[in-house]
Amino acid sequence: MEVIKDYRRIFPPALDRFYERSKQNRLVSDIMSTEVITAEPDLDMGAAARIMGEERVGSLIVVERERPVGIVTERDLLSRVVAKGLAMERVSVRSCMSSPLITIDPSASIKEAAQTMMKKKGRLAVFDREDLVGIVTASDLIKSMPWVEETRLMVDEFMTRKVETFDDGVKVSVVARVMGEKRIGSVVVKRQEAPVGIFTERDLLTTLLAKAVALDIPVGEVCSSPLYVIPSGTPVNVTAHVMSSRHIKRLPIVDEDEAMIGIITARDLVEAYAK
Repeated sequence: MEVIKDYRRIFPPALDRFYERSKQNRLVSDIMSTEVITAEPDLDMGAAARIMGEERVGSLIVVERERPVGIVTERDLLSRVVAKGLAMERVSVRSCMSSPLITIDPSASIKEAAQTMMKKKGRLAVFDREDLVGIVTASDLIKSMPWVEETRLMVDEFMTRKVETFDDGVKVSVVARVMGEKRIGSVVVKRQEAPVGIFTERDLLTTLLAKAVALDIPVGEVCSSPLYVIPSGTPVNVTAHVMSSRHIKRLPIVDEDEAMIGIITARDLVEAYAK
């Protein structure tokens, strides 16, 4: 377990302040992913999992007769298929997708995007008039949030206090079922009561489901390690910079004794920014 404590190494140097302040005026068109991966509604979820895994994306825009009609995500795969013990090849994308799409204009501000994402609870499909031109996720937003030199918002205000944990010897099938039933995106993996890693829905998708690997292996063999954590009282903007620089979407939070007291996600940080 690695505790990230040195804020001075995290904040950008003074010469970068102008660039950071320039983010204040960035728009959705500046941060959106323009390469939108799509799927047809009659595709099975096994094929959808393979596409998401190969492309390393967490969602597919569902297109029918060349018209975007919905979105299917790794969370849908986890909660609507895996957690129910269903065979992915027997479940269609249509039965799992969310519709209609949550949309936003490319000229909208990052703040508007964050507020829309929190209000409607989902990824944003970017439309220029009737044309789909991009997609915005929580990760896109935290990488592009305007830097704030001082903030009164601390991670403690937005973290989830209940952290689900599993011993490293528990089978992935058991872990995945719990994640799907509770609609959570990650669990902390322990070995002899000591946190050693984190297992996420992205790990499940890219390492196992996309490659048709059986889920009867110990979660400790496929979790991400080492486990990065941050101290209680860390500012929200520092946390966003840590996540974006280390390409992670979840950070457990520890107290002064390095005991876990919560976890914060990229979506939690978007909520903080939206406020």
